[in-house]
Amino acid sequence: MKILFVITGGIAEYKVVEAVRFQIKSGNQVKVVMTQMAKKFVTPLTFATLTNDLVYDDFEINTENPVAHVALADWADKIVIAPATANFIGKMANGIADDFASTVVIASTATKLLLPAMNVNMWNNPAVQRNIEQLKVDGVVVLEPAVGELAEGYSGKGRFPDAEIVNAFISTPLEKRENLFKGTHIVVTAGGTREAIDPVRYIGNESSGKMGFALAQVAERLGAQVTLISGPTNLVLPAKSSIQRINIKSVADLQAALDTAVQDADILIMAAAVSDYRVAKIADHKMKKDDFNGELEIKLIENPDILATLKRPDSLRYVVGFAAETNDLIENAQRKILKKNLNMIVANDVGNPQIGFESNQNAVTILRPHQANIELKKNDKSIIAEQILKLIDQEIN
Repeated sequence: MKILFVITGGIAEYKVVEAVRFQIKSGNQVKVVMTQMAKKFVTPLTFATLTNDLVYDDFEINTENPVAHVALADWADKIVIAPATANFIGKMANGIADDFASTVVIASTATKLLLPAMNVNMWNNPAVQRNIEQLKVDGVVVLEPAVGELAEGYSGKGRFPDAEIVNAFISTPLEKRENLFKGTHIVVTAGGTREAIDPVRYIGNESSGKMGFALAQVAERLGAQVTLISGPTNLVLPAKSSIQRINIKSVADLQAALDTAVQDADILIMAAAVSDYRVAKIADHKMKKDDFNGELEIKLIENPDILATLKRPDSLRYVVGFAAETNDLIENAQRKILKKNLNMIVANDVGNPQIGFESNQNAVTILRPHQANIELKKNDKSIIAEQILKLIDQEIN
C-alpha cells in the first residue's frame, strides 16, 4: 500500500510521527507532504529520516519530476491528512488549491482519510461542521477527534485520537468503510400515498419523496441491497442504480408491497407520508359538480396503521419511522415510537418552510427508546440521510 501523509500545522503534529513509523513497519510505502506551517511544529528532517525520502513542501522542491504534485497524487493509494486543521479542512471542502499540499490532495483520486485536531470551539464552529459534512458527502473518510485535555489547558472534543485508534483507522481497508451495509437488505418507503375519490380525483399527503430517495441512494452507496417503495413523485433514480423501485399509489398498494419486500429485509425505513384515511366508497365515474348543489360531503374511513400491524419476520432487525409534524414535535414522536414499536423515529417540523416538503434540506430530531435525543442540524437531505444510516449501523453493530 502506498500511503501519502499530508501534514498540516497543528500542535498534534508530533503524534503523526508515530503513525508514519507504524505504517512503515507494517510494510507500507510512505511519503510525506508538509504545509509551510507544519514545518514550524516538527522539522521535515524527522519525517525524511523515517521515510528515507524527501519531504515535499513546495513546488520548487528538487525532484526529477517537474510536476511533482501530480506525480504524488497519482502515486498514492491512500492519502492521510493529519492533523487536519480547520483551515485545511475548509480548503478541501471548497476545492481550494493554493499551495503544494492542497494541490496534491485536490489532484488525487486516491482514498482520503481525514484526522481533524483543533480547539473544541473551532471544531464546533458551524462552518467547520458544514465543511466536515461536505467532505463526507464527497467520499472523504473522517475520524472525528477525541474528547480529552487540549493544549489550551481545558477539556473538550478536538484532541488527536490515541495511537492505536489512529493506526487501526489508517490500516482499515477501504472496502470495509464503503460497505457498511454489505449483505444487508434495506427497504425504504418514500413519497406520499393517494386515495381515490373517483377515477380522476384523490386525497393524499404532501410529500416530495426527496428524503426517502436520499436514504435509498446513500444506503446503496454504503453497500446495501435496496428496495425503494415509492408513492407518486417526479424523482428518478440514476441510470446505473441497482435499487429495486416499486411504484405504489394507495395505502393498500403500500401494504401489499411491504408484506412482500420485508420478508428477507434486515432494515425497514418508513419515510413515506402515509394517508391516515381513505374514501369509504369510490365513485365509478367522474363526479359532476352540478350534481351536488355547491356542496360535496365525502365519508372517510381509517386506513390500517401499517407499521403497527406489519408482520415482522425474524430477519428484520431494525425499524425506523418518520414523524412529520407541525406542532408538539417531540411529544408526538415519542407517542409514535412506543405505539408503533420502533427502534428509531426521525421527527421533522414540516411547518418550517426552510425545511419543508420541497426543500432539498432538512433538520431532524432522532428519538430512540431509553436514549438521549439527537438533533441533526439543517443540512442537505443526502447528508442527513448518511447521518441517519451511520447511526443505524452503530445501533446494530
